[in-house]
Amino acid sequence: MEVFAEEKLYKKIKNAVGRAIADFGLIEEGDRIAVAVSGGKDSYVLLHVLEALRKRAPVRYEIMAVNIDSGYPGYRADIIEEHLSHHGFTYHMEKTNHYEIIQEKRRPGSSYCSICARFKRGALYALVQQFKCNKLALGHHMDDFIETLLLNQFFVGSLKAMAAKMLADNGETTVIRPLVYVQEQDIKPFAKGNGYPIVCCKCPVCGVADLQRQKMKELLNTLEKDNPHVKRSMLKALSNVQPRYLLDQNLRR
Repeated sequence: MEVFAEEKLYKKIKNAVGRAIADFGLIEEGDRIAVAVSGGKDSYVLLHVLEALRKRAPVRYEIMAVNIDSGYPGYRADIIEEHLSHHGFTYHMEKTNHYEIIQEKRRPGSSYCSICARFKRGALYALVQQFKCNKLALGHHMDDFIETLLLNQFFVGSLKAMAAKMLADNGETTVIRPLVYVQEQDIKPFAKGNGYPIVCCKCPVCGVADLQRQKMKELLNTLEKDNPHVKRSMLKALSNVQPRYLLDQNLRR
């Protein structure tokens, strides 16, 4: 059994993931789950915690790590593969030519992230089907949910965030986000303490924070100074929707 360097944090994260699994029915008997591992801290933590839970879970399920190499020059997929192999994970490394297509198709001045994300999502769905998995686990954490909620409200004019469990657009794959109750401030020291080898995707904007998302982080940090529980309160609000007090005319029909 794997021993974690940050035992106190492990228990906190493990309990939060376990609560999310129970609350949203994320994992069920016989599931075969593909875990998207990008080389970032979030996906490493998700993978290792799901594996630790699997060994003691009351239901039987399998996990396998899947990595998408988008073809950006300098991307160290070998470091990720070495880590997965060393820890005995079942895994698959998928090499693609996404970077070449993005270079050809991307409009000048447009975001790399949006088009790259679409390509990766399609590749992940294909791998889920190829390896006969029924679920795809993504490493979005509590902060991602809340920041996405604020981004959609402030810049898109839509009241939505992410779902902890949802059927993907392909109508076949169930996407789950077990880190929904885990804060980024716990993920960072846990990943560092356990020596997970963080790998940058090496796209031209790698390491440069999205300006709008960074503003949301700063706003939340400011609000937390007065209310340390503001993130949990906002996450709870996503589970406490009262349609009669909203303006969407579709809800009134």
